Amino acid sequence: MPRRSWLALAAAALLCGCAGLPAAPAAVPGSFADNPIVYFVITDRFANGDPSNDGAYGRQREPGNDAGTFHGGDLKGLKQKLDEGWFRALGVNAIWITAPYEQIRGWTQGGQAAFKHYGYHGYYALDYTVLDQAMGTPDELRALVDTAHAQGIRILFDVVMNHPGYLDLATARELLPEVLWPGSEQATLKNYHSFFDYNSFEFGRWWGRDWVRAGLPGYTDPGRDDLTMQLAHLPDFRTENPQPVRLPELLRRKQDTRAVDLPGTPVRGYLVRWLTDWVREYGIDGFRADTVKHVEPEAWAELKREATAALADWKARHPGKKIDDAPFWMVGEYWGQGPARSLLHDSGFDALLDFDFQQRAAQYTQPEPLFAAYAATYAGRPGFSNLAYISSHDTTLFDRGRLLEAATALMLVPGGVQVFYGDETARPPGEAPRGDEQQATRSDMNWTDIDRPLLAHWQQLGSFRQRHVALARGRHAQLQATPYAFSRIDDASGDRVVVALGVDAPALLDVSSVFREGERLWEAYGGQALVVQGGRVALPAQRVVLLERAPAP
Repeated sequence: MPRRSWLALAAAALLCGCAGLPAAPAAVPGSFADNPIVYFVITDRFANGDPSNDGAYGRQREPGNDAGTFHGGDLKGLKQKLDEGWFRALGVNAIWITAPYEQIRGWTQGGQAAFKHYGYHGYYALDYTVLDQAMGTPDELRALVDTAHAQGIRILFDVVMNHPGYLDLATARELLPEVLWPGSEQATLKNYHSFFDYNSFEFGRWWGRDWVRAGLPGYTDPGRDDLTMQLAHLPDFRTENPQPVRLPELLRRKQDTRAVDLPGTPVRGYLVRWLTDWVREYGIDGFRADTVKHVEPEAWAELKREATAALADWKARHPGKKIDDAPFWMVGEYWGQGPARSLLHDSGFDALLDFDFQQRAAQYTQPEPLFAAYAATYAGRPGFSNLAYISSHDTTLFDRGRLLEAATALMLVPGGVQVFYGDETARPPGEAPRGDEQQATRSDMNWTDIDRPLLAHWQQLGSFRQRHVALARGRHAQLQATPYAFSRIDDASGDRVVVALGVDAPALLDVSSVFREGERLWEAYGGQALVVQGGRVALPAQRVVLLERAPAP
């Protein structure tokens, strides 16, 4: 009998007797810390739920040169997508949102004076204690968090302790006019800096010498090392300074701030208090810490301690709104970090961003060495993760023509994973202004032009990953080379899965090292029941085959 015919008959035999099998598979998701699936969204570029807050503080769009303006996305838009089930369908268990607290009011020169650069991304903080009006209201933030929690999804804030934002002309006109020359309302990209009196000691009324290094009159000059330099010429918080400080004059003048003097408190203490107040008030589940290498580890450890206490306090006061009793979770961006464990995991971080994975794209189509290496790092080692990703706002968007294979590699790799908004829909890149081409990674979500087959692929893989901690933590074993198949078994929980890729024709796979004889399985990608007979299962011809235990009858 020809081999193909024999395989077809065998497949039919292994599929028989499974009619009526419940569709809901057995799930062993594990703890969030062991199986993080984080969706990173630039809130301003995602969904505009409330057009009435567009143009907050007089900010304007720039038709034809719009890469760095506020585009209208907000917290209400995020909640609407939660209500629609967008994140749940992707298997996401955490949403990392850009910092929603108030950013500088206006713009500064972007790139090589090529575009007006506002703080739409959350990295140009003005006031850590109030929401930016473009993001929404406190009630909308509370509704977002509560809705996410009801779906088992955590909310993570992006936070910055290295620097506040630049002093821009609009903020200076309102809060520090002493440092401006007349006529700043007419400033252009070319003459922007000519309206600041950079020789004025009135700059001391801004953040002040005790708070930041800034290279301005009366300030301490920046250093040359990672901890004391000015990153991109931004003012550098003196978080290492143990001396108590008073609230800066800038914030004393700001009528709507919630910042107050904290007697006996150094710069680090103010920042920790401001950031953890969001946790205590709203139940924020974790932070993604920006520019980790530019802040001393002791500061991050203090932030983690205080945030952990704040979240425990919130959960005690809101027992019906919490997801679980897991502690506060923190992931950091340390440029160049790979999948390995770092000393920073002992300084408050549960995870770091994994910059290596994006660079290993050549291995995505033949991923065994990649999967084996990552499994050797994470299998059976709870307590730390790193988040692999294929696209990032700080690096590049992954090749839009290869997203199917990249999604497969990312969602099956051991460890934690981060999905960048629009990788699941083939969001095209945006404008790439001269001197800051990375702005192209931050285009608007392509809601009207979604790649539906790609989205379905992400949803199948993401929901499968969410159900199985074995994918993130399990022992990895290659079962065969062609078609490629592997198993992951998590010894601690007993969770186990088998995955096959590139099954061009029906085939039999030996799974006797993973599943019991006669065990009923569910193939999650295509949706069909299988049973183990003679130690084997019949693989359908599919791009991806995802095998998991079926529920008990």
